[in-house]
Amino acid sequence: MACLAHPAPAPRPALEVADIVRAAGDAYRNTHRLSLQQERVLRAITNCRTAALGGHAAQCDQCGKLSISYCSCRNRHCPKCQTLAKQRWLERQCADLLDIDYWHLVFTLPHELNALAQGNPQVIYRLLFRAASQTLLEFGRNPRWLGGELGITMVLHTWSSNLTQHIHAHCVVTGGALSPDGDRWIAATPGFLFPVHALSAVFRGKYLEALSQLYNGGELRFAGSTAQLTGTGAFRGFLAQLRAHDWVVYAKPPFAGAAHVLAYLGRYTHRVAIANHRLVSFQNGDVRFRWRDYAHGNKTKIMALSAEEFLRRFLLHTLPSGFVKIRHYGLLGNRCRHQKVARCRTLLDQPAPEPQQSESIEEMMLRLAGIDIQRCPACQQGRMRVILSFAPGPKSPPAPKATGPPL
Repeated sequence: MACLAHPAPAPRPALEVADIVRAAGDAYRNTHRLSLQQERVLRAITNCRTAALGGHAAQCDQCGKLSISYCSCRNRHCPKCQTLAKQRWLERQCADLLDIDYWHLVFTLPHELNALAQGNPQVIYRLLFRAASQTLLEFGRNPRWLGGELGITMVLHTWSSNLTQHIHAHCVVTGGALSPDGDRWIAATPGFLFPVHALSAVFRGKYLEALSQLYNGGELRFAGSTAQLTGTGAFRGFLAQLRAHDWVVYAKPPFAGAAHVLAYLGRYTHRVAIANHRLVSFQNGDVRFRWRDYAHGNKTKIMALSAEEFLRRFLLHTLPSGFVKIRHYGLLGNRCRHQKVARCRTLLDQPAPEPQQSESIEEMMLRLAGIDIQRCPACQQGRMRVILSFAPGPKSPPAPKATGPPL
């Protein structure tokens, strides 16, 4: 486990999700049946940056100041462990950004599928990626619209601002396509990519057809509120209900350049269900947090939930073990990504990016935030040197002996 130092560039929030988990997690476990993955999430958040995960002691080589840093859990559901992972991911993506328009589309599953998703998250989420990506690629290859291969990055989100289920995929799509013979870049019409109503109909058809096939193959699990769908007639009725109304596909205006694409991706790719800064208070067993009410002018409001309900909603968004929540398709598919992006650059007469240099955590923090995490916080002159590492354990680490500054 990599040890991430904890001289955070911003002050620790007064309240963290970890505080709620530590206070109410055991009671929640006693009254709810958790999946193995949900249990791992609670345990990781509880132990993050505590002696339970080990860490190291460092001492200033000038004034003798001692500090202890604990290891991060690095769980992707932990609100404290995404910043550096996000930054490294973004910088890898930067190398493949073209100087073109990019579009933002959102594919949303109807809420009627929420209960089925709770028992079949791997299946329901995988179908969302498949149906949405196939729809976009199909429209891109259609000569009526572009007639070539798009580049697509998709990010899965499963929550709304109030932590209820809202399963959707954010898509960043190139505003153009590479021709089938690889000899032309076909730019999209300014201000228009694809008709969203047509996208919605095709997306719905592809998803429901695949869902029907999985049911026929016995690959869906039914329990609780979905037990009534076990019979063939009931499931066909369920599909008919889903087919009876439009599915939501939303297209935003194109981004204003590659820098805005990166800023957007930075907000969405490594986001967790709720960030610590949204928490307001935890008193008398109730959690209060900020949320945006999109139905009423996107106003920021305060919601109060019991700790039990807060944890239930938080754990709804636990991803299956190993599930990949960020995926690339078309030009950006992993198999031929670099060759195809390089070909697009040639056709667009755009220079290749400078090769990236590997960086340590210390170097990255200094470059991005201007913070030298090895500088002594007391004297501001010396360097903090690791003098002791300690293994994970339930107890506090041994107190290192202060040796004073070197003579």
